[in-house]
Amino acid sequence: MSESVISSSAPTTSGPSGWNLENSYARLPTMLHEAFKPTPVKEPRMVVFNHALAEELGLNGAALAQQAAIFAGNELPEGAAPLAQAYAGHQYGNFTGLGDGRAILLGEQITPSGKRFDVQLKGSGPTPFSRRGDGRAALGPMLREYIISEAMHALGIPTTRSLAVVTTGEKVWRQEMLPGAVLTRIAASHIRVGTFEWAAAHGDQDALRALTDYTLRRHYPEHAGAEVPALALLQAVMERQSQLIAQWQCVGFIHGVMNTDNMALSGETIDYGPCAFMDAFDPATVFSSIDRNGRYAYGNQPQIAQWNLARLAEALLPLLHPDEKQAVEIANTAIEGFKTTFEGHWLAGMRAKLGLFTEEPTDRTLIESLLVWMREQKADFTNTFRALNPAEAVPPEEPAFAIWHVQWQARLKQQPQSAEEVAERMRAHNPAVIPRNHKVEEALAAAVESSDLSVMQRLLGVLTRPYEAGEEQAEYGMPSGLAPGAYQTFCGT
Repeated sequence: MSESVISSSAPTTSGPSGWNLENSYARLPTMLHEAFKPTPVKEPRMVVFNHALAEELGLNGAALAQQAAIFAGNELPEGAAPLAQAYAGHQYGNFTGLGDGRAILLGEQITPSGKRFDVQLKGSGPTPFSRRGDGRAALGPMLREYIISEAMHALGIPTTRSLAVVTTGEKVWRQEMLPGAVLTRIAASHIRVGTFEWAAAHGDQDALRALTDYTLRRHYPEHAGAEVPALALLQAVMERQSQLIAQWQCVGFIHGVMNTDNMALSGETIDYGPCAFMDAFDPATVFSSIDRNGRYAYGNQPQIAQWNLARLAEALLPLLHPDEKQAVEIANTAIEGFKTTFEGHWLAGMRAKLGLFTEEPTDRTLIESLLVWMREQKADFTNTFRALNPAEAVPPEEPAFAIWHVQWQARLKQQPQSAEEVAERMRAHNPAVIPRNHKVEEALAAAVESSDLSVMQRLLGVLTRPYEAGEEQAEYGMPSGLAPGAYQTFCGT
């Protein structure tokens, strides 16, 4: 693939709204996408608009916040070339063809600093990939994605983000009639493991090669000239995904639907359907109503990530080596390295949560001993780590914990940093607040049932400052008190 596919041909100046759209993905082989316009809605109305994100994108937020029609798909911004992306996916281990069944990519916004971000409408109507679906979305799940994605961003975890949510003036059927909505999602890209699976399943090596080259240039330009581009891509994606999953584990986040079509090659968290944050620590925690066997439980997320990456490796086999046996060996060697890479990132994250600056061979045992105690005590994941910091609160005095605490204090003495430095490190890596499930539901209920957005706005105000601790944060830091398994999440489709 020539470099011109990714180079920007967008105008150097933008209109009054700030749109500066490029359409490089549309120049990839047509088997990977299909031109398609959003379906207009009856009465678009702006519900929430992300002014801070608009500014980062170089957009005129004051102007665009008044233009609900654009964010509903009734009108198209200048330079848009709308399309639905094709991709496949292993859903709960079973391969199937998918594609954007209710999403339209408008184009790629080029920011003033030259960065490139996809602008996608989610819930914008049926597409050629809808498979009898209505292509629409309900207000609650779209606001949920807005809340959680912005919380993840504030936590410093790579994620897609939400620019706007508009209501449509129409109803959608999801066991009951619900108000319809469209979310505008911003992403480094929407290229997924499933995108490569789609090309591989169709036996189109030219498309697979073009997609590989494009993804390298867009997300890993430092590897664009690699001797074996497919291997360089596999290794780079594995590095980013191992770091991402480690970050999830360190804040108790459970994605809920880690299908291969929900693993982005950019290394961002994508798709906030049945996700949730854990209260009481238990590796077997599952929230998704359809994950009945716990495939995507908290403790399984690292292994599932490796499994997904193995599916990417399978798709790339024809590009790894002309001899299939050698290609398989190359892929296996790469995938086998995931566990070590992930554990390195996880240990680094957990050390930071415990105020450790240096590395010792006994650190893993120290960390795992605490987690075992937390599981046995059904201790709150977030609050336990926050309470360890002597600057925040007094840790519990349970006997087994007291023994661990002595070991931890001895470990802290093995490093040269002061108590103040330790406290500051812990404060910076242990959030005081996360999107507590009951608080999220409270905000969604107020917005959907009473058109009251004030509850959501207060919640967002706290979640965007997750490492601060004060009276305002205290209310949002309390667990729900629900028994394990009492809370369920749903995908919203």
